[in-house]
Amino acid sequence: MKALALTKVARLEIIDVPAPQIKNDTDVLLKIAVVGVCGSDIHYYETGRVGSQVVSFPYRVGHECSATVAQVGKAVKNLKIGDLVVVEPAVSCHNCDQCKMGRENTCRNLKFLGTPGQFDGCICEYMVMPAENCLPVAGKLTPIQAALCEPFTIGLYSAKQGQGADSKTITILGSGPIGLSCMESARLKGAGKIFITDKLDYRLNIAAKHGSSWTGNPDKLDIVNEILKLHPTGVDVVYECAGQQSTIDQSAEILRPGGKLILVGIPRDERISLPIDKFRRKELTVVNIRRQNRTTEEAIELLESAKVNVDYMVTHRFKFADGAKAFELLAGYKDSVVKAMIEF
Repeated sequence: MKALALTKVARLEIIDVPAPQIKNDTDVLLKIAVVGVCGSDIHYYETGRVGSQVVSFPYRVGHECSATVAQVGKAVKNLKIGDLVVVEPAVSCHNCDQCKMGRENTCRNLKFLGTPGQFDGCICEYMVMPAENCLPVAGKLTPIQAALCEPFTIGLYSAKQGQGADSKTITILGSGPIGLSCMESARLKGAGKIFITDKLDYRLNIAAKHGSSWTGNPDKLDIVNEILKLHPTGVDVVYECAGQQSTIDQSAEILRPGGKLILVGIPRDERISLPIDKFRRKELTVVNIRRQNRTTEEAIELLESAKVNVDYMVTHRFKFADGAKAFELLAGYKDSVVKAMIEF
């Protein structure tokens, strides 16, 4: 079987690996259809690590995918060969204290696709997953739309954690695919005014076209001053989607007293700091987002019913043989890229 693997930092090659086999009656053999390249994949590509998770080469990354069912285990009843499915990349144990609390996303024994020490990634021809991680889309989504469900769930889960009756005015710091997913989801959950920032003007243009109330580039203007001019009392919620110390500092200034900071982005640094005087005096709430929890089905329903459209995020498509080019493109923010997909 062919797979796209990191063979060293900033180098991807197509290699031969053993074809996966069904071992459990509840497993499904999947033929990969489409893989989306995520920001965390780029972290591994550029540095060989995300925090404490360090790659041993060769290694396969990738966790956003759709697939068709190629074979099912004896106990699988809800899927049949040929079904297009959304793949939930997190496999939880369902037995630990976290799972029993309804927190499968912080499962003590969680295994995630494309994560060192857990599972190989999905940029390959076939893989095996538990049937419960394969959600059929009943012909209502294209393979690309099905692959977009995974990143969209992050925005949806973030909005569930951040939005409430008193959360009408928000700021999103970073307008990549996750920031845009937060925008779509927060608007769905009741946000009225949405301010978005990014250092890439083309991404701001996309955000403005698809629903933001205001956009600003922090390299060109004082975004804190500009947002507070528009909303002097401060915003209700900030979704930090850039993983930068500077954006965390900005959030302390633009949040109103009693506001929420939702940390969605993944910092490359092992430690960040909070301007604690501001956070304490404003009594700000900080919420960390660990991927998503129990939002995949809702994401599929929202996309199937066209209540939310995320198609515009896909700016580039590559064949599997050219998959390395998707990483080069995203790492360099070339050609106005937002989301790159690899098709089989």
